[in-house]
Amino acid sequence: MVDPKPAAVSRRRLLTGTLAGGAAIAGGGVLSGCSTRQDVRRRDTADPWRQFAGCTLNFVSENTAPTSAIAADAQRFTELTGIHINIVTLELSALVQKVALDLASGQSQYQVLYADSYQVLAPYAEGLVDLREPAGDPSLPGDTSRFDEFVPLQMDVSGRFGDGERVLALPYDCATMIWQYRKDLFETYHDRMAADLGFDPTPGPQRTWEEYFRIAEWFNDNVDEVAYGTGHQAKQHDSLMCDFSNVLFAHGGQYFPDGERVGRYGAVDPGPCQLDSDAALEAAEFYRRLLSVADPASRTWDWTGVGAAFAAGRVAMCPNWHEFAADNERALPGKVGYAALPSGPVKSANMYGGAGIAVNGNTAPNERKAAWLFLNWATSRRTQLRNLTGEVGGATPTLSSIYQLPEVRAAQQRPTDMPTMLTAPAVRRAWQPEYSGMRPKIPMWSECDTAIYTELSRMLAGDATSAQAMRDTTEQVDRIVSRGWVAAR
Repeated sequence: MVDPKPAAVSRRRLLTGTLAGGAAIAGGGVLSGCSTRQDVRRRDTADPWRQFAGCTLNFVSENTAPTSAIAADAQRFTELTGIHINIVTLELSALVQKVALDLASGQSQYQVLYADSYQVLAPYAEGLVDLREPAGDPSLPGDTSRFDEFVPLQMDVSGRFGDGERVLALPYDCATMIWQYRKDLFETYHDRMAADLGFDPTPGPQRTWEEYFRIAEWFNDNVDEVAYGTGHQAKQHDSLMCDFSNVLFAHGGQYFPDGERVGRYGAVDPGPCQLDSDAALEAAEFYRRLLSVADPASRTWDWTGVGAAFAAGRVAMCPNWHEFAADNERALPGKVGYAALPSGPVKSANMYGGAGIAVNGNTAPNERKAAWLFLNWATSRRTQLRNLTGEVGGATPTLSSIYQLPEVRAAQQRPTDMPTMLTAPAVRRAWQPEYSGMRPKIPMWSECDTAIYTELSRMLAGDATSAQAMRDTTEQVDRIVSRGWVAAR
């Protein structure tokens, strides 16, 4: 049977109603499942996939494109294993609360967990199963060599914490910020822009952020097809921290010493905040200037808002998560281009925002083996390829080998029935360490994040200078980290 073309499903879009397929979708109520008081029975069978047939697993996830695709496809998992899977989808903050309560209870209402790298993996690493355990079990499908199949950066950021040895999650969601732009307008006005600006305006990491600023101003002053040259996700929200971080890292700034290691592997004690460094101050001042020429509504937009504005033809370009490509291609077919973000004085930094799926450490021995079967299946090559091309597809593969398949390579050019793959050249570059941007993976990150975007918002509102905002943020972050470090000891 040929799968129909993928629907446009944005990474952060809230799922409404029940998705078709083998999974029951719930909004957060009490679910039945493999008992946490009495372990599930292992069946005597020669088929390693069916040794836990009859079990029911509960999976709690953020509302993401991979989970919508998995839910629509889950009947295949039930047919393969005899295991039924219930999927609860929540907004991220509600998911974090559910996971925290479940881990603290000593029970496992949810055996499979969506492990956001910063709000689940880092603070609750000790409550997750080291997946080397089930992967090393010869009675189960899959082995530890599976870990080498994933994009290396994603495996480290989404799957590991601290020492880099334990594998606590498998890469599942790999949202990455890139430069999205009106390819048709850049082509139409290329020669005129080049003559006026004195440089080739073609988007990519060969451009600088200062040149991006000048391109935005040029569109503001010269083009009627769009209202503004650039738009940003600068609402007082996590999105503001993400948008700013691209500029911070490009200027050589970091949130903490050895920031790339802390972003890739994580740390409990990351050291003193470095947002008062010269590089960070320069980045903050530039970001303030950039927002002064952006669409004024940027200060009300998160990633969904700026994505909608871009798709509606309001702005000529924006930094945004690559998985918005499906929406772009539906609204502006053939008119959008994708590239790595501009470079600052140090590098082109493209924020990585991926997450993994993990097994609750409270599960009983056989129950966690059943959960491993789901993780193994959900991240398998066959399942990821179906999710990319299926009716509810659009999820981006996390296995390196999928990008080498002829049909996937061909889909990176128009016409394509895999619109997200139009971003593949940009995101694959962004997943190289020299182009990546990684926020700190620390247990206290949620509080630090709030302090950062709150002070940045004050700066953009004119209530603080860029220097004052960075100094105030530094003091707040140091207090938060110090408090968390003392509690951890």
